Amino acid sequence: MGKTRVIWLDNNGFIPYNRPSVDNEDIAEVVKTLRSGWLTQGPKTIEFEEKVAAYCDAKYAVAVNSCTAALHLSLLACDIGNGDEVITTPYTFASTGNVIVHSGARPVFVDVQSDTCNIAPDAINDVITNKTKAIIPVHFAGQSCDMDEILAIARDHDLRVINDAAHAIGSEYHGRKTGCDGDATCFSFYATKNFTTGEGGAVTTNNDKIHKKIQLLRLHGISRDAWKRYTREGSWYYEIEECGWKYNLTDVSAALGCSQIAKLDRFNKRRREIAARYTSVFGKRDDLIVPTERPDRNHVFHIYPLLLKKHDRGVFINEMTKRGVGCSVHFIPLHLHPFYRKTYGYKRGDYPIAEWIYDREVSLPLYPGMSDTDVEKVLNIALDVLDGSTTQ
Repeated sequence: MGKTRVIWLDNNGFIPYNRPSVDNEDIAEVVKTLRSGWLTQGPKTIEFEEKVAAYCDAKYAVAVNSCTAALHLSLLACDIGNGDEVITTPYTFASTGNVIVHSGARPVFVDVQSDTCNIAPDAINDVITNKTKAIIPVHFAGQSCDMDEILAIARDHDLRVINDAAHAIGSEYHGRKTGCDGDATCFSFYATKNFTTGEGGAVTTNNDKIHKKIQLLRLHGISRDAWKRYTREGSWYYEIEECGWKYNLTDVSAALGCSQIAKLDRFNKRRREIAARYTSVFGKRDDLIVPTERPDRNHVFHIYPLLLKKHDRGVFINEMTKRGVGCSVHFIPLHLHPFYRKTYGYKRGDYPIAEWIYDREVSLPLYPGMSDTDVEKVLNIALDVLDGSTTQ
């Protein structure tokens, strides 16, 4: 099959917030796996892990069924548990905080930088206690956190660093790929991410012990080669070495991932082109704040977070939708959600920078399949809405 772009059925002139970039080559790889007779975790998953590790310049990669699973297993493999504290940012998706709670530890939030929306290293030292065991930097929107500073803090206090890089596959910091710094790095391959397996994720690490522990825990805690028990070289006998989880990735998903990761650099290049076009227009206005790109890192623009300084965000999104453009919001800070308020006593005002950003942020459509015409349509409609016109 060729590389013809798949035409989706929900067009009707509407530009969605996101659309996966799946082509006939991807479909052919999935069909090949379906015909192979091996659907769940198996040889294609191993191939995918090798590709992810090589891409990220990491020694190991372990494929799992979500970034949530990757984060949870990384915490457990780093021996984080009851009574421990883990420092992270409230400006993130539910998974980052929830997995800390699932591990038995307490999430301790610190505020973010006003320009990058990433965790502020200077604030980390202020909350370290004798219970602190790890830091989870969240690489927001596809731009790396200040890793040299964070790693130095971790060394000084003997803390683990587990990267939440759900947005950041392909990003770089000082020439280093995201995925090779810290104890573990967790990626998402959800349908909206820079490449996709549909649902899925992975952990990369250079630590032998962490690698082996995550391999064991992702599939019920049974021996790591148990997936071979239905093959000629396998055995029916297995032992449960740990109380693990059902977090494995399927070969069907891995087949899509193997095809998609080969296109990742091209996908990210197109994302950067679209982001640059948005910034060239929106950056000229004093009623908007466009994303900051630090010069010492490679931003891969999983999202394009535009901040509205003077406009009502809800009205803006509703008007954009009415005129054929889908938008989203990233993120409602964790400390504002009922669970975190009730359980830990967090309240509005605790993290003012994260709250200020959240109150103004809107994520515009950004995906490799957008044509130049699509991009110009988003720009023109957005400018029309911002200027208060009632006509398209």
